[in-house]
Amino acid sequence: MPSALESPEAGEEGDVLRYEEIEDDSVSPMDLSELLKEGTKESHDRAENTQFVKDFLKGWIKKELFKLATVALHFTYSALEEEMDRNKNNPVFAPLYFPVELHRREALAKDLKYFYGEDWEEKIQCSEATQQYVDRIHHVGQHEPELLVAHAYTRYMGDLSGGQVLKKVAQRALKLPSTGEGIQFYVFDNISNAQQFKQLYRARMNALELDKNTKERIVEEANRAFRFNMQVFDELDKIGRSLTEEAQDGGFPVHDGKGDVRKCPYYADKLGTAGPGCPFHAALGLARQPLVQLLLAACVAVAAGAAAWYIL
Repeated sequence: MPSALESPEAGEEGDVLRYEEIEDDSVSPMDLSELLKEGTKESHDRAENTQFVKDFLKGWIKKELFKLATVALHFTYSALEEEMDRNKNNPVFAPLYFPVELHRREALAKDLKYFYGEDWEEKIQCSEATQQYVDRIHHVGQHEPELLVAHAYTRYMGDLSGGQVLKKVAQRALKLPSTGEGIQFYVFDNISNAQQFKQLYRARMNALELDKNTKERIVEEANRAFRFNMQVFDELDKIGRSLTEEAQDGGFPVHDGKGDVRKCPYYADKLGTAGPGCPFHAALGLARQPLVQLLLAACVAVAAGAAAWYIL
C-alpha cells in the first residue's frame, strides 16, 4: 500500500502518500529515480484517490477488510521476494537487493498469525486481483528481471513513506495493541533512518547501467504496478461494501449525512439493525412498555392541567 509522517486529519489526505519528501540537487532529470518520480505521478495520484485508500486514511477501515488487505500483501510480497532472491546476483537488479532491511514476508506472517491464528496459512487464499499482480511479478522475475526494479520501487518506497501513515491510522482505528501486533508489516527494525535509506536506494537505482529504452520500460512497468495495486484496492472496496457495519472507537457508528444511512443509529433502528446497546433503540423499547405509557399519559394530563390553571 502506499510523505508525511503524521496522521492526516479527515479531508487532508492529499499529498500524504508521496515517496519523495525532499528535493535532491545531485540528481539529474535522466536519473532513473527522477524518471520514476515524474513518470508515475499521475498513477500515484489515482492510486491514493481510490475509495479504499481515502477511507483508510480517514480511519474508516473495518478489521475484516484490513485482514484481507494483509492477506493480499502476503501473496504479493511472497512473489516479489521470491523473484528478488532468484535475481540477487543479476547485475540488473543486484544493487537493490536488501533482504535484511526490506523483506516483508516474515513480518506479514506475524501479522497473519495474530489475525488468523497458528493455522493462518490454511485460512487464507489469494484473491483474483492479487493473483494477476502475483502472476505479473513472476513473469518479470523469470523473463525480464530488469523490470523488478519497478515493482520493488513501487512497493518498498511506498512502505517507507506513506505506509508509515497507514500504520498509525490502522493502529488507532482498529485499536490494535501498542506493542505492534497486527502492523509488523509497517515496521522496519533494520532501518534506523528511513529518509537516509531511501536516498541510498535511489542512488543505487541511478547507478544501474541501463540504456534509455530500459529506463522507459521500467517507468512503464512501475505504472503497471500501480494499476495492479489499484485493482486490488477496488476489489477490497467492493468487499468492504458487503461487510457488516462495525462500531468505531468503541461506540456506535455516526451518520455524516452521506453514504450508507445504516451508519446512523436512528436509521439502524428503523432497519432493525441497531444493537441492544444503542441508546435510541433502548429508549424506544422502554417507551413501548404499557406501564411506561400509562405514566407518560399521567404526566401529560398533569402538565395540561397546570397549563390550563396558568392560563386562567
